[in-house]
Amino acid sequence: MHSENEKKGTWFQRWFLNNQAVTALLIVLLCLLIILTFTKVSPLFEPITQFIGIVSLPIIITGLLYYILNPVVNFMEKKGINRNLGISLLFVGILGLIVWGIIILIPKLEHQTSSFLKEWPTYWQTIEVKTTEFFNAPIFDKFSEQIESAINEFFASINTIAKTVSKNAFTGIGNVVGAVANILVTVLTVPFILFYLLKDGKKLSPYVTQFLPTKMRKPTVNVLQDINKQLSSYVRGQVTVAFAVAVMFIIGFSIIGLKYSVALGILAGFLNLIPYVGSALATIPAIILALVDGPKMLVAVIIVFILEQTIEGKFVSPLVLGSQLEIHPVTIIFVLLSAGKIYGVMGVILGIPAYAALKVIITHLFTWYKEVSGLYDEDIQKDDVPS
Repeated sequence: MHSENEKKGTWFQRWFLNNQAVTALLIVLLCLLIILTFTKVSPLFEPITQFIGIVSLPIIITGLLYYILNPVVNFMEKKGINRNLGISLLFVGILGLIVWGIIILIPKLEHQTSSFLKEWPTYWQTIEVKTTEFFNAPIFDKFSEQIESAINEFFASINTIAKTVSKNAFTGIGNVVGAVANILVTVLTVPFILFYLLKDGKKLSPYVTQFLPTKMRKPTVNVLQDINKQLSSYVRGQVTVAFAVAVMFIIGFSIIGLKYSVALGILAGFLNLIPYVGSALATIPAIILALVDGPKMLVAVIIVFILEQTIEGKFVSPLVLGSQLEIHPVTIIFVLLSAGKIYGVMGVILGIPAYAALKVIITHLFTWYKEVSGLYDEDIQKDDVPS
């Protein structure tokens, strides 16, 4: 009798308790149950959601600036400059750049942007006429009706989108006060948070972990350090590459004589924060302007784009970014599409670093689970064997 119970227990352990597939399924079901529970009680968390919405923008901007400026402060400290003095000097330099931008750069950018928006209807009408003329060529005679219908539907959809955007812009004027308030809160709070983060940022990790049980402190510190390494490398690398892309496009467009070269270059740099697709998106307005000017300008814009992509892909990105995140390009595209669909522009910009941080956390959790569960003893032994 005892042996039969022992066999049953062994069978149960083998097929359920020690089965990786069953364990994974239970974990997935538990996660889904937690998500379902949160969706049912979401109104209870509305005040927390509103609070996070208010403080998220200053925190995100502060974090980005911290990762960009912290190496500069560390460099000055290594050269013997007091850290507080170094931060103060850095803030003075940033203030000088802001003043220069307000006096020199912003008026030029504003002039080019307003001029582009004023002439946009003319550009669009010219493109529409040239597109129709192109598809009216004899080679397309067999498909003339289908092509004409497709062109009309395309331009009609663009007009509908434009009207919707303008309508939403006017109906959303009531939210302008709230937006201005958020901007003021951000402008006023970011410098203070950034100063103390640059000053005492090294103390943040020990401060957070002191509230945890002793056994959890070291693993938590390792997780925070890995996340910090991933985010700092990504943010500094992307900003550096974006700046280089903006400069290259401004120089290239200025050389070929394309209108609004500064505005288009800055737009290209900003869009380059979106991996893989940013530079391609930035060339769309440049191509539209080139189509209006003529085929020679179109060829020149394409040459500038090819040269920029070559320099960026062969020299700038490998030198600055390397392969630090170790994320497959297909995964990056999937994350961009998902985050953009859910969170819009901010999701597209912040999706990759958020995924990198989540990947670090899940990797550490899985490593811990392998050690304590006993289900992966063979894998752990293989990892421990020296190669």
